[in-house]
Amino acid sequence: MATYIVQINWTDQGIRTVKDSPKRLEAAKKTVKEMGGELKAFYMTQGACDAIIILEMPSDEVLAKFLLKIGSAGNVRTTTMRAYSEAEYRKIIGALS
Repeated sequence: MATYIVQINWTDQGIRTVKDSPKRLEAAKKTVKEMGGELKAFYMTQGACDAIIILEMPSDEVLAKFLLKIGSAGNVRTTTMRAYSEAEYRKIIGALS
């Protein structure tokens, strides 16, 4: 499975109902699992984004469906990065000519 780091920012709606965000996180974890993935970590952050999640998903398409589902609720906006493990990094670098 591919690993992704998702930066999360609360929308105006999301910050107004921030006390409900733990329930939304639990729902997101359940959705990820139902889609065949695993939410590896959640961090509330300071700085450019309000939170990050690290998750593994079976494919880019499954990830896109998940992000569209949580985004359509109107509480968060996301920015996603594909992450490569050290082993994947070494394999990619090792294949350079």
